[in-house]
Amino acid sequence: MPANAYRLAELAADFGLELRGNADVLIDGVGTLASAGPGQLSFLANPAYRRELAATAAGAVVLAAGDADACPVPCLVARSPYAAFAKIAARFETVPAVVPGIHPSAVVAADAVVDPTASVGPLCSIGSGSRIGAGALLGPGCIIGDDNEIGPGCVLVARVTLVTRVHLGARVRIHPGAVLGADGFGLAMDAGHWLKVPQLGGVRVGDDSEIGANTTIDRGALEDTELGVDVRLDNQIQVGHGVRIGDHTAIAGATAIAGSARIGARCLIGGGVGIAGHLRIADGVTVTAMSLVTGSIDQPGEYSGALGVLPTRTWRRNAARFRRLDELARRMSGPADD
Repeated sequence: MPANAYRLAELAADFGLELRGNADVLIDGVGTLASAGPGQLSFLANPAYRRELAATAAGAVVLAAGDADACPVPCLVARSPYAAFAKIAARFETVPAVVPGIHPSAVVAADAVVDPTASVGPLCSIGSGSRIGAGALLGPGCIIGDDNEIGPGCVLVARVTLVTRVHLGARVRIHPGAVLGADGFGLAMDAGHWLKVPQLGGVRVGDDSEIGANTTIDRGALEDTELGVDVRLDNQIQVGHGVRIGDHTAIAGATAIAGSARIGARCLIGGGVGIAGHLRIADGVTVTAMSLVTGSIDQPGEYSGALGVLPTRTWRRNAARFRRLDELARRMSGPADD
């Protein structure tokens, strides 16, 4: 048996899944329904890919009970196939080991504290008063300014910048190019000129959160900008000063959140969404891609609309009517308008 291979029966037992078919199939990798080979595990979670199931050459497939009878190969039946597949796929991910120590090219302030089990990579800089927790990993080129705290098990992949007063909980992962703790966009007009408002707060990120590449999270003017536990931010997101994001919320790329907005727990925000400042979004809200949120949302549900969000069912009815507006306008105004 290859070193990193598992019998299907072993995977079923380890992850609490129902096994149908040959229990002795060996799995040594993962792939899509269309590309997976005999030693690979695939999954079916989206009905749009159901047509690919009949022809799959995968060694086994993770799927829902309703699709099991149509599966031509052994399968693992899961209540949530995508989540089950993600857990199994983690066994085949190559994760670099954290090698404790500070690279000779790193620069560390005399009063900074680096746990002896942490790893500080080449060309990193750690400023005065900053603390690096146990087992944390700072990849190449990370810049940690003054008065920051990186919790145990955090991973800063490369070229991450924490400017000042940033507190990361445990096991936070930050991808290359992200900047946390930069000045918020605070300006006051005085006699025709802008005055910069001091940004005296910080940034706090809860345990098990993830921040995508080139995402920026500004520090607060007076109070901290806060991300809860298990918050997931995609690439190239702007989080303005004083924003608060609740636990288990996920936000897709290119979303912009203006200052002091409050986003609840377990929300899903699609890509390219704009969220105005000083508003509130309730727990359990989904905002579809490219929507513009200009007012508070008080009830959970799905919302859409580039002209300001509405309940999705209302927006879809209006969108269908928009397509007929020209026809209706011509009928009402008569031939002279043609």
